[in-house]
Amino acid sequence: MNCYQCGCTLSEHDFCTNCGADVALYKRIIYISNRFYNDGLERAGVRDLTGAITSLRQSLKFDKNNVEARNLLGLVYFETGEVVAALSEWVISKNLRPKKNIADDYINMIQTNQNRLDTINQTIKKYNQALTYCNQDSLDLAVIQLKKVLSLNPKFIRAHQLLALLYINSEEWERAKRELTKCLEIDTNNTATLRYLKEVDEMLLPEENVKSSTKKQKKSDEVIKYQSGNETIIQPANMKESRGVTSLLNLGVGLAIGIAIAFFLILPARIQSARANIDEELRKVSEQSDAKTATIDELQQQLGELQAQNETLQQDMTAYMGTDDGTVQSVESLMRAAGAYLTDPEDVTTVADYLDQIEEDRAEEGEQETSEAFDSLYNTLLALVGPQLAESYDEAGHAAFWAANYEEAIPNLAKAYQYDATNGQALFDLANSYYRLGDEVRAKELYQQVVELFPNTEKADKSAATLEQIGETQD
Repeated sequence: MNCYQCGCTLSEHDFCTNCGADVALYKRIIYISNRFYNDGLERAGVRDLTGAITSLRQSLKFDKNNVEARNLLGLVYFETGEVVAALSEWVISKNLRPKKNIADDYINMIQTNQNRLDTINQTIKKYNQALTYCNQDSLDLAVIQLKKVLSLNPKFIRAHQLLALLYINSEEWERAKRELTKCLEIDTNNTATLRYLKEVDEMLLPEENVKSSTKKQKKSDEVIKYQSGNETIIQPANMKESRGVTSLLNLGVGLAIGIAIAFFLILPARIQSARANIDEELRKVSEQSDAKTATIDELQQQLGELQAQNETLQQDMTAYMGTDDGTVQSVESLMRAAGAYLTDPEDVTTVADYLDQIEEDRAEEGEQETSEAFDSLYNTLLALVGPQLAESYDEAGHAAFWAANYEEAIPNLAKAYQYDATNGQALFDLANSYYRLGDEVRAKELYQQVVELFPNTEKADKSAATLEQIGETQD
């Protein structure tokens, strides 16, 4: 354990032997955090993942820098199917301890496997789609989506719970219990799972209770108990049955007469009423069938219209992607430039090549209208790499200029001024290079820029003198 103030290793004393800071309370906080971490570790070992999450969160509340607790919390999240939450914890852990951290292995395990990343993305999208279906009351579609989610990630507890809720809503108690049992196999103490399972068991257990109570009743019917004075008399039930044979015969004759009356008088009327109800149901079903047929025809017509619109849009997209206006190529070059800078901020040459490609595309195709996001990203990259590029091109350009290699100096000096508009010396030497190569027209334009952009400077005075000389020569 290190001192929070100076970082020195602490001893058994309640103060830091290096800086003298009082660390008694600090030690207690770290001790409590470690206790919660150990509790979370024990709960995770017996698959009490909900309890482990609670303990590990408490551990991090006391010590947010507890890297072991954060890594274990990420593993528990990953085991419950919460991959995004797990990655969040591992990324924070990596930032807290960049080296010798097992979180690197966990992150690489996911990010280096493209198939696993695609599976995670599909799982999240399908689960969100299932939630949307639930909000739209399309419960059958939600069940289908959740089954797809669980085929991709069988440990996704929230998907199991939502599917169990849908089964409960449709009163499919056995299926709901199977899903909740799978949840308990993953997390043995999940509060929501236990609450849902209790509701399901209450709907399934009444039948068993009725059966057990019936068995007890039968057993109690096998004997007859009655009180005689201070004694309890127990006798078999068949003794009473023998006394009531006549009553049973009378009851049977009466029952037979009642059945005959019902068969000849009541039953025909019931049959006629049932037939009428059946005819009415057939009529309703026929009307519903006609309505569904009309709806199907209408939907097929709409489907044909949508397919035609889809083909038109695809043709328009193909035409757009096939145009040679330079917009798509410019966006591609800008994305590559941004990617190169993020990969290696020191490799400004590669970024400059992509930015130059954008300028060439604009020059070839004319000024194209670009989006605000495109311009913002372009200007940001230019501001990040511009000073380094300007310095690099300025050194190369002036080295070639002083070596009288003006053809090599021109492009370097031009780019040095392009990336640093305050570099008047680069603009002045660029004009000198054109002048010494005999291109007086271009040199005259650049000297004029020096005079206008950098007035009252030695470069401006020299440029003005050279302009007068060029004018005299042309006269």
